[in-house]
Amino acid sequence: MIAGIRYLWPLLVAILLMSIGNSLQGSLVGVQAALANFSTSTTGIIASGFSLGLFVSALITPNAVRAVGHIRVFAGYASVLSTAVLLIPLFVNPVWWFLMRLVIGMCAAGLAIVIETWLNEGASNKDRGKVLSLYMLLFYSGAGIGSLALVIDDPSGFTRFIIVSAVMSLSLVPIVLTKVSAPVLGAPRFISISEIFKASPLAVIAAIANGLCQAAFFNLGAVFGVMNGMPLSYVSLMMAVAPFAVILSQLPVGWLSDRYDRRLMIAALSALSALLAAAVMFVPTSQSLLLIGLVAVFGGVSMPLYSLAIAHANDQLNKDQMLAAGSKLVLLYGMGAIAGPSIAGGFMQMFGANGFMLYMVSVFGLLAVYAFYRMTMSDVLPPEETGDLLPVTPMATAVTAVAVAEEMEETAADIQSADHSEN
Repeated sequence: MIAGIRYLWPLLVAILLMSIGNSLQGSLVGVQAALANFSTSTTGIIASGFSLGLFVSALITPNAVRAVGHIRVFAGYASVLSTAVLLIPLFVNPVWWFLMRLVIGMCAAGLAIVIETWLNEGASNKDRGKVLSLYMLLFYSGAGIGSLALVIDDPSGFTRFIIVSAVMSLSLVPIVLTKVSAPVLGAPRFISISEIFKASPLAVIAAIANGLCQAAFFNLGAVFGVMNGMPLSYVSLMMAVAPFAVILSQLPVGWLSDRYDRRLMIAALSALSALLAAAVMFVPTSQSLLLIGLVAVFGGVSMPLYSLAIAHANDQLNKDQMLAAGSKLVLLYGMGAIAGPSIAGGFMQMFGANGFMLYMVSVFGLLAVYAFYRMTMSDVLPPEETGDLLPVTPMATAVTAVAVAEEMEETAADIQSADHSEN
């Protein structure tokens, strides 16, 4: 494993730098929009531009990679992304910001597809699960570090955008130094969304619900803090603690989900997320540290739900369906992510700062109710028929979803082989 990590270190460094840059620019645009007196509805639409870019890139980037290769695509996307970030503050105009966020989202997803493909190719079958876990650790660590950079003094309004551009440009350096050979992207397998829904309705609904909430959180969470009158240092801390909390919660959530009904885990974590969001609504604005603590727990509880949704889908599908289903679930998540910030912004426009958490209560509450309902419709699978829970980040592409399916398939095969050996 250590040798494998040494071999993959350029890709891992690139992941960390990309996550730092994406996290900072997401929160930064929200804060700058609030300072520019954009309505929260407008800010939500701007934020949705990023998710729309992710969705579009998932459709076009694989063909671009097949046409010109991984390094050229990565270099092109990194250069365009860095330029788009620098162009944002030139015009304080919501249409301009939406277009730049669209371009940034397309490029960010393209970079993720390239890196995830390389990681999946470079990791051995034995180490794939560990590499996916390390990917999650670096992604959320970068998200936390990037959010902390919000406190950098920026009287001109350009400094923090320049930092984002510099960080994203630096992510290109380890890629051009990598010794991992560029993999070949195969043609995607096909499975319809209706087939996935028939096999696992909860996984489909949970993937969309997580897109609705996670995109809203990462794009409008900082706006929520500003509207609550929190100083920028506290806003920065609030947006940083949630990703760090996910790192701590992933292990116990994974341990529990591998031993109990995943539907119960989805229902319980969704209900707890809704309760935590409701609790935040009643915290006085003077109790900023209490609010930050609750948001940290909320992040640690709610964000692993996407991994649970993918794992639950894989539990219900045949082996030949698992690989194809991963990419469809990512697209479903993307559809939710496109709508989420706009809807959450509308809630904040109508109900003020508390509209943000009211939106979270609504989505997670409905998901909890649906998950409990699904538990009454079919029997629970025994633990030996389910795969291990593997972490999936909000920026995960179809490549990671496929890697998760492959790892779960190989784990199941190893278990069956061990059982046969004992017999």
